Amino acid sequence: MKILISNDDGIAANGIRVLTKALAEEHDVYVIAPDRERSAAGHSLTLHTPLRVEELETISGAKRTWVTTGTPGDCVKIGINAILKDEEEPDIVISGINHGPNLGADILYSGTVSCAMEGAMMGIPSIAVSLASMHTDYDDFKYTGQFIKALLKKLKDFQFPPKTILNVNVPALEAEDIAGVAITELGRKMFTDNYEKRIDPRGKVYYWMAGELISEPEDANTDIAAVRNNKISITPVTYEMTRRSTMSDLNSILCNEDSCNWF
Repeated sequence: MKILISNDDGIAANGIRVLTKALAEEHDVYVIAPDRERSAAGHSLTLHTPLRVEELETISGAKRTWVTTGTPGDCVKIGINAILKDEEEPDIVISGINHGPNLGADILYSGTVSCAMEGAMMGIPSIAVSLASMHTDYDDFKYTGQFIKALLKKLKDFQFPPKTILNVNVPALEAEDIAGVAITELGRKMFTDNYEKRIDPRGKVYYWMAGELISEPEDANTDIAAVRNNKISITPVTYEMTRRSTMSDLNSILCNEDSCNWF
């Protein structure tokens, strides 16, 4: 299998190196990643400045490796449309391993998830994978790397629905403490939107995001609850955001009597 790997933590991050090494043992892996950390970049693209790409010596067993000045979305988009040769076009895009969880509504801000979404937008099966920990040592990511390698074998006959990715979050635990896999829905936000108003040494006001964890019922079938219950969460996520059930209600109000020319 040919795999394109990218991330939002940058080319030097341990997560992408562990993932690359694990998957390169059995697959042809190509790496295209940002030149610096792009966490919480969301689904942004570079439009008004040149996008520079440099090929590097391969890392961790990859076939080829590139670094870009762009966003996570840029990496996948330019990789598939301009950098990779036809014979290198990926069968799957994998984004990660992110250091820190991507759970609940917070995925809307995630560069890791958006990186996978870009693959899905181009019709390529895509997975976003995160380690639910802020620890960034190389060994911290090894279990997650091996899990993704095993997951690809399990997904061999799985047909990814159009416009859909799998969002994977792995608890930061020893292997023997993982309580299994849970297929989940997205939870609510992980943190409250609290900001602390502070004064710097020069008397200027600034704000520091100081949200607190939001609790969820332990038996909830959400990604947040699963990780808190020591399970690996796998959530199918779609970028198809049209709320079709509301269209008829709006139509009956705004276009009643077969006329929308009311303004």
